[in-house]
Amino acid sequence: MREDWIEIELGKVCFTTSGGTPSRKIPEYYQGNIPWVKSGELNHNVIRDTEEHISEEAVKNSSAKIFPEGTLLIALYGATIGKLAILGIPAATNQAVCGIFKSEIFETKFLFNYLFHKKQKLIEQGAGGAQPNISQTILKRLPVPLAPLPEQRAIVAKIEQLFSELDNGIANLKAAKDKLEIYRQAVLKKAFEGELTKEWRALRQAQGTQNKPDIEPVEMTGLSNNHLPTLPAGWKWVSVKEIAEKIQYGYTESSSHEIIGPKFLRITDIQNNKVNWNTVPYCKIDDDEVKKYILQDGDLVFARTGATVGKSFLIKGNIPKSVFASYLIRLRFPKKNVLDKYVWNFFQSYSYWAQIKKKSVGTGQPNVNGKKLGEILFPLPPPKEQTQIVQEIESRLSVCDHVQQQIDEALEKSEALRQSILNQAFEGKLLSEEELKACRKEPDWEPAEKLLERIKSMKQARISEPQKTS
Repeated sequence: MREDWIEIELGKVCFTTSGGTPSRKIPEYYQGNIPWVKSGELNHNVIRDTEEHISEEAVKNSSAKIFPEGTLLIALYGATIGKLAILGIPAATNQAVCGIFKSEIFETKFLFNYLFHKKQKLIEQGAGGAQPNISQTILKRLPVPLAPLPEQRAIVAKIEQLFSELDNGIANLKAAKDKLEIYRQAVLKKAFEGELTKEWRALRQAQGTQNKPDIEPVEMTGLSNNHLPTLPAGWKWVSVKEIAEKIQYGYTESSSHEIIGPKFLRITDIQNNKVNWNTVPYCKIDDDEVKKYILQDGDLVFARTGATVGKSFLIKGNIPKSVFASYLIRLRFPKKNVLDKYVWNFFQSYSYWAQIKKKSVGTGQPNVNGKKLGEILFPLPPPKEQTQIVQEIESRLSVCDHVQQQIDEALEKSEALRQSILNQAFEGKLLSEEELKACRKEPDWEPAEKLLERIKSMKQARISEPQKTS
């Protein structure tokens, strides 16, 4: 920290208070003109309007209170915990939002950026209960660096400049990633329409090798053949349930980090189509049950609920002895007729996702059961062509996968750079010597300690000043 800075607890220099929710049983309370902010509306933004408005009566008869324009807001708990916003208008908030009133010793955006920098630390301090909760006590005890006002302004301007450049770079990376996904889906579409192996089939036909199907066509329940695209000779439309050896739910048990049985694969262990088997926990399970749930090379496991519903992971190669959890569905196909990589690639395509979205059910959160998964339709060519299709897909997407990995790494580095910028800012290392000299020339520059003493003296003078009488 710079020599002209000091550190002080937030609660000693800033007034904080939380809001409240008027009774929903009185509809008139929500028919007023006072903006009322809910925690979900905090998104690192300036709030100029709100989804709901309350009346003056609602404020009088609840713990809601009107915060002045310029108040810094922070979400105290729930899904948005730690998110921030600044009021661009006077407004009330619900009880999940704390208001930090504008202070004479802090530029609001300086404090805003510092709280953003300390977000994770605040959340960690509030952990321990049923859900993390950043209490006002935690906020008030937070040590905050106090810099001279001109330096605060300069630091905010520098942060915004660097963040703007960083955000532009991130936007370009995300745009490139979107283009890769479009290319990926174009390759998969052609693959499952037979376009990628068109020349391969022609060559086999010229050589006198017929492309005969290895399984009989299945009966399409609830979907007329007239609605299905025409497939190349030798291909058949099939449903998962007609050709799968197993469609099976996982084992119900608590996970443990003690080595008490086989590994216990859960939805959360599958990230970006990868599993770090070193971090997968274990579970206690009888030997007979292990035989029922053991994972094998070529198994496909699906998330059947939650945010990743419908996503699949292909078990390949040597893995630790493992079973799979109840929120996963395991598919196993006969190796004679069906190539696991072919099926898994289909489950990455838009064609698959279009079907899975229609089959997802559930109001609380989407889910797919074994029956719905079994009804998924996909085009199945003979085994030799399946192998050729997988080769064609992999040859085209290997470069794509490499580029995507580089983009993902760059995005991770971008977020690390954002924190690095904030680290430098609040350690007093972001501004150059020239920028610091310019700050010291500002008319309101003074060391932070003197700034604090001056503001305290002014406040004390206001308190002790005799009230005028009429």
